Amino acid sequence: MSQTKILIWYRNDLRLHDHEPLTKAIRQQAEIIPFYCFDERQFKTTSFGFPKTGIFRGQFLLESVEDLKKSLQNLGSDLVIRRGYPEIIIPQLAQELSLSAVYFHQEVTAEEIKVEKALENALTKIGVTFDSFWGATLYHRDNLPFKISQIPEVFTSFRKKVEKQSTVNPTFSQPKKLPEISTINPREIPKITEFGLDKPIFDSRAVLEFKGGETAAIERLNHYFWKANCLKDYKQTRNGMLGADYSSKFSPWLALGCLSPRYIYEEVQKYELERVRNNSTYWLIFELLWRDYFRFICAKHRNKVFYPSGLQGLEMHWKEDWKRFTLWQEGKTGYPLVDANMRELAATGFMSNRGRQNVASFLTKNLQINWIMGAEWFESLLIDYDVCSNYGNWNYTAGVGNDAREFRYFNIPKQSRDYDPKGNYLRYWLPELKAIPGDKIHEPWKLSQEEQKRYNIRIGVDYPRPVVDFFKSLKRN
Repeated sequence: MSQTKILIWYRNDLRLHDHEPLTKAIRQQAEIIPFYCFDERQFKTTSFGFPKTGIFRGQFLLESVEDLKKSLQNLGSDLVIRRGYPEIIIPQLAQELSLSAVYFHQEVTAEEIKVEKALENALTKIGVTFDSFWGATLYHRDNLPFKISQIPEVFTSFRKKVEKQSTVNPTFSQPKKLPEISTINPREIPKITEFGLDKPIFDSRAVLEFKGGETAAIERLNHYFWKANCLKDYKQTRNGMLGADYSSKFSPWLALGCLSPRYIYEEVQKYELERVRNNSTYWLIFELLWRDYFRFICAKHRNKVFYPSGLQGLEMHWKEDWKRFTLWQEGKTGYPLVDANMRELAATGFMSNRGRQNVASFLTKNLQINWIMGAEWFESLLIDYDVCSNYGNWNYTAGVGNDAREFRYFNIPKQSRDYDPKGNYLRYWLPELKAIPGDKIHEPWKLSQEEQKRYNIRIGVDYPRPVVDFFKSLKRN
């Protein structure tokens, strides 16, 4: 009798720890074939013409796949690499290798589901089992106190019920040894240039030199929790914008599944036992719950999260003003907090959570530009792009998503003073403003001609005048 052969289709779950498909295959004593396909569609363009996967995320993905491949090799296995369409390549491999089954972690949004369904149809025709698992969230779908179709439309209602009535499942153990792959050529990982992307040059101003992969993810967690002991202060520092440790920076590794949210949860519990339990340790889990929420909301509403009218179905008169959009992209709006954050994003592929909320609010509420343009720009550039969190947050900020308040906006000058009171972040990313003292930097357009001369800055020449009158632009669109 031939041995069971199971292909583990890796997607956004690039890890060995807490991996249910891999664990189940091991328990069946099967011949295991770990597989990753670089889907060509992920390297095309968005609807507004931006690279779907930009240089920062592309490099991080390649590093993450490479790290997984090395980890599998250390356990006696390997990672089979292919390029193309998974729904075509996997059935070909299934016949070539006489596979018994394909295991994978399921996704919840349109593009990924379309691939899953096409693959299932192809495998069913040739008699290969197709088994999916839920593994991207802190709380398992089956442990929620309500059905997906009944997920509350307000986060607080979701959180309170989940915290009170649900439990977090324990992580699956990381394997110590895996069977050797001997029947197929694994192949090498492509170079980033093969996808039409340049290798990104690290900018020394970046908050962190993000390196993809499970190994780097665990190292980052160990640094933030145990070596630097930052978790105890997380709630107080999380709205920072300068430096590596004002927040956990786990999001890039969470986005590609290099780090399991349940692993983080267990490390927080351990930290609470060995160090301290306080509002900060709770708040990190609180943020993971937000991440869960957006994924469950996408599972509930499907494609609505991608429509201009959003989850609420609100018809808004969005503009597609490319001239102003380009100024926003390039950090030339004349509003220092917006400009500094957008320049950081363009140079490093990362931006703080506080920054994201402000630049998104400015684009949608002040410039009244189609929020999907902003969402796609983030999709292209962000190293930690996650489809559910990205589009869920843009829905939220644009006023078409899950928000109890009818009209939400951020007062950019006030936010700048509140979260960068001394202007250190602004001077860091906007060197042309570095001579402006004190809190004058937050609204440089208010400088008199005498002050501009004194600080050697010409507003409208060295730094742009505001692209729009902030308060006059605030109106219901």
